[in-house]
Amino acid sequence: MNATLENSGDAAALPLTRLQARAVRDIVAFARRENLQTGDHLVESSLAQRIGTSRSPINVALRHLAAQGVLSHDLHRGYFLNRDAATLGELAGQIAAQPDDPLYLRIAEDRLARRLADEVSELDLMRLYDVSRSALRKVLQRIQQEGWIEKSAGYGWAFQPMIDSAEAYGESYVFRLAIEPVGLGSRRFRADPDELAALRREQETIVAGGYATMTAFELFEANCHFHETLAAWSGNRFILQGVRGTNRLRRLIEYRNASQGRGPRRAQVIEHLEILDAIAANDKKRAAALMRAHLAGALREKVLSDNLLA
Repeated sequence: MNATLENSGDAAALPLTRLQARAVRDIVAFARRENLQTGDHLVESSLAQRIGTSRSPINVALRHLAAQGVLSHDLHRGYFLNRDAATLGELAGQIAAQPDDPLYLRIAEDRLARRLADEVSELDLMRLYDVSRSALRKVLQRIQQEGWIEKSAGYGWAFQPMIDSAEAYGESYVFRLAIEPVGLGSRRFRADPDELAALRREQETIVAGGYATMTAFELFEANCHFHETLAAWSGNRFILQGVRGTNRLRRLIEYRNASQGRGPRRAQVIEHLEILDAIAANDKKRAAALMRAHLAGALREKVLSDNLLA
């Protein structure tokens, strides 16, 4: 392979924006969840769709990883892994240890602690956090994408309901219990064979030891990918929208607690595999029952047992 990367030294030296750094993190997490091997192709457009961002930060992130020697770049064919993703644990740990945007974290903490009112103006936030309007808007737009703030008239913003308590977390599970099993039992439910195989590989990698080596972020994202993929197979756009929206709200508090060493357990992933077995056997009734038991168990463990987000 003719591996070349023009200005690779510059790519490694240039500081990444927060969005680009998150793209690096997401690409590494994707490669590890999929257990990609040396020589596997990383396609920019596919990564952008899978990660849920534009191609621009993905391109910069790929160049950055190539400059670090993780990837090779062929000018005509794109980017390829230089080493097995299983060997990227140290890099994933370093990425996970990097602090998030300080302004984002301050707004999140203040909102969770109810120090911010339901409606705020940009001017008030600029004064409170001593930041420019442009810096503030970048963070507010990220928060808007995550679903816990909305733009109001003028320069105002209105905070939306959050998963910020055991009660709210419990409500999110009750909501998921109402829609996810129904999606699996839907007449329109159709599993994509290639996606099913990929999802099984991902979950088997976690069960085989990934649960002990993957970061809390990687485990949470793998969990979201599992549930959102099954919701997409339901053929019901509102079920998919509901699962995605709940996961966006979960991310805030899950990431907040990730630094405390909390994450999903291996047993939950074994339950995921049992659900996939039922789907592969075209037993929608069993798949729905297993999903119902899976979510009810998580509700008992995380909320009713006062073990929130454990």
